Amino acid sequence: MFGFSIFKKKPTRKTYDPAVLTPVIRAGICTGEKTAGFVENETGHFREVMLIKGDDDLEEFRRLYGIEGDIKTIY
Repeated sequence: MFGFSIFKKKPTRKTYDPAVLTPVIRAGICTGEKTAGFVENETGHFREVMLIKGDDDLEEFRRLYGIEGDIKTIY
């Protein structure tokens, strides 16, 4: 009717190739801002996926990509 929905859709699970990409959290040294994403194993290039404002956001990142265990933090 109006082009939007009052119900939020949960994003579906996404995939990545661990042979090509490594999940990381990039943290700013000055501000402490954290961003979740992936580093290309071959080039070291960081691909940003989402801003991490708290534990809920980090858990959402883990859930979206099926990531278990520790995630390395880079600065």
